Amino acid sequence: MRSWRFAVAGLAAALVFAGAGCAPVEEYGPEAGRSDPPAGGGGNAESLLDQLTVASAGSMRGYSRDHFPHWRKAGKNCDVRDTVLQRDGTDIELSGCNVVGGRWSSVYDGRTFTDPADVDIDHMVPLANAWRSGADEWDDDKRGEFANDLDRPQLFAVSATSNRAKGDQDPSQWKPPSREYWCTYAEDWIAVKHYWKLTVTTDEKATLGDMLGTCGS
Repeated sequence: MRSWRFAVAGLAAALVFAGAGCAPVEEYGPEAGRSDPPAGGGGNAESLLDQLTVASAGSMRGYSRDHFPHWRKAGKNCDVRDTVLQRDGTDIELSGCNVVGGRWSSVYDGRTFTDPADVDIDHMVPLANAWRSGADEWDDDKRGEFANDLDRPQLFAVSATSNRAKGDQDPSQWKPPSREYWCTYAEDWIAVKHYWKLTVTTDEKATLGDMLGTCGS
C-alpha cells in the first residue's frame, strides 16, 4: 500500500497560525508527505478492503446534511473549511483565521485556483454515502465527528466542478478524471470506510480492488 504522505507543519508555520489565533495545521493533504496513521487499523489497503463488510446500499429515508453538522470551529474565527484550505494550499493569505487567498491544485482533475471561493472541500466518503452505509444508525454527534474528520484522509480541497460531479457517488459510479490519482483515491476511501466501520456494496468493493491495481503502475 502506498504510504500516506504526512508531515507536521514546521515551527515557523506554527507561530504564524498561533499569531492569527488558529491552531497549527498538520500537512497531510494531496501535495504533502504523509505516513500511515495508527487510526486506519494497520495493514495494507488490500487487507483493509477485505475486512470491510459488504452490504446493499441502505435507504436515504430520514437523510439530511443537517444530521452531519459542519463546519466546526477550529480556532478563533476559523473553521474546518479554513483549516483544510490552509493545509492543502500554498501562498496562503489570511484575514484573521479566514483564508482569503492562496493557490490550490485539485488532485482530482489537475485544475489550479487562486480564489478560495472556487474551491470546494470534498468529503472523500460523501455524507449521503455514509448514511447509506451505516451512518444512519449513528447519533448527530458521531456524524459531526465524521463530517469534520481531519485525522483520516476524509477532507480535501478540490475543484468545485469535480466535487459536484462526484456528488454522493461511490467509486463504482464516479472516479477522479486524473487516472494517476486512482490508487491514492482508493486507498483513502478504504481507510475512511475501515476506520468508521462503514459498509461497501459489491460493485464498490470490486471497483476499489481494480483501482488498487493501478498502484505502482
